[in-house]
Amino acid sequence: MFRGKKGELIWSRYMELKQILKSLYETCSACFEKEHGKNCTENDLKEESPSESRRRALSKLLATGGAVALGASATAAKAHKSEDSGAEKEERFPGDPPEHFIVYQLNESDHEYHQHVLGSVGAMIGKYEDNIEIVVACFGRGIHVLAKKPGRPVEDSIKEKISSLAGQGVKFHACNRTMQSMKWTDKDILPFAKVVDVGMADIMELQEQNYAYVSW
Repeated sequence: MFRGKKGELIWSRYMELKQILKSLYETCSACFEKEHGKNCTENDLKEESPSESRRRALSKLLATGGAVALGASATAAKAHKSEDSGAEKEERFPGDPPEHFIVYQLNESDHEYHQHVLGSVGAMIGKYEDNIEIVVACFGRGIHVLAKKPGRPVEDSIKEKISSLAGQGVKFHACNRTMQSMKWTDKDILPFAKVVDVGMADIMELQEQNYAYVSW
């Protein structure tokens, strides 16, 4: 059964149709009584035969009732479709596992490159909200975006964007091999970053877990 305001609307239309059909039935009954009753005059009988009167009344009944019924059916179908769409959205609850997985490669140090990668990450969150798990794999020259004290320039806007994305559940992975080449330890990396042994191996293993792979 339909629920909520849509259900009330459908019920109202149903009752309206029922009342119209009742009124038409009463009109037809009165017409038939007139044809055979005491109040029926000779001129009335000459003007229209009983069979013609019945056909006219029934045609009116079917035409009017059918139109209202179609309108009520269309309203019901629209409401049902709307409720079904809402139900599909409501099937997902906080804490449910995501249905989409993607890993981004970030291995360059220029500002425009960072903007493109992080902009795409933000767009994916905007589309899928909590129904996606995103990993940004940082290695090579890209490792500096995760450093407390970057060895290469990282714009403040990029630092802020990364911090914001991490707060929204995006996972940032730092390649330990790259860190070792720069004599960095875990203490040199931002606290929300996860250190992995080899950046490209990390990407490969994530792909084996059905993560889509994006390389800019």
